[in-house]
Amino acid sequence: MPPAAAKQRVTVPPGLVVVDKPDGMTSHDVVAKVRRIMSTRKVGHAGTLDPMATGVLVLGIERATKLLGHLALDTKAYLATIRLGSATTTDDAQGETLSTSDASAVTDEAIKAGIAKLTGHIQQVPSAVSAIKVDGKRAYARVRAGEQVELAARPVEVSRFDLLSARREDGLELDVMVECSSGTYVRALARDLGADLGVGGHLAALRRTRVGPFDLRVVTTLEKLAENPVLSLPLDEAVAAAFPRHDVPYRQAKSLLMGQRLPAAGIEGTYGVFDPEGRAIALAVDEGPAARSVVVLITA
Repeated sequence: MPPAAAKQRVTVPPGLVVVDKPDGMTSHDVVAKVRRIMSTRKVGHAGTLDPMATGVLVLGIERATKLLGHLALDTKAYLATIRLGSATTTDDAQGETLSTSDASAVTDEAIKAGIAKLTGHIQQVPSAVSAIKVDGKRAYARVRAGEQVELAARPVEVSRFDLLSARREDGLELDVMVECSSGTYVRALARDLGADLGVGGHLAALRRTRVGPFDLRVVTTLEKLAENPVLSLPLDEAVAAAFPRHDVPYRQAKSLLMGQRLPAAGIEGTYGVFDPEGRAIALAVDEGPAARSVVVLITA
């Protein structure tokens, strides 16, 4: 009998998978499932979604995990439902009720005025059960251990906070659209709006509709991915979609991959560097008259 053939590792191409995260799963749960589906351990995500939230979750596969830290810093968009009249320990529907109030007298004009105060460049105190680290330990872990956690306010930008509808049949619920900078907590917006109106408030539902350039038009479900485990975007297309593009000749591409600096491209922020074959070779930033790589995506 011939010896059994050695099992060959399936090579998974690098790129992004954009998943429509279902309700009830953590972002880590989604990563674990995609690792099994794509047959690779090298899977990560850009921007955590809470278990109750649904919508756009960008996953990096293989070398594309190097993009995730930069994608996580991009702007995000959400559709949310805010319930006025009750505050909770977690600022969302999964927490214990801290207080209840009659919100029936709150007018649409007062709601719009409160929303206006929370639009633009603001100082926001994150939820105490956020993933922010306090002395090396996640804030939510400290809260679960019975500690009192007070986080400092931080600057965020809420570029859009629109009231879509107000429902008064069973309490007072607001459907809103939010576009914001990385690090903004929509549940903190719900909390602060309720506090400003004097009735308390919490986040009842949340759906992320966009992370940077990736929106619901490009998402797949975990079920569809299991049936057909393919990338949403290969690495080169992902870089071209998410970052400004800078094409360089072979000589400069080789120099960059060897750790040398290139002439500045004149592009603000992080951009993708492509060789003459159209391959994304690195992410780079200008520093004065020169450019340096911040992430190298292929080997020299």
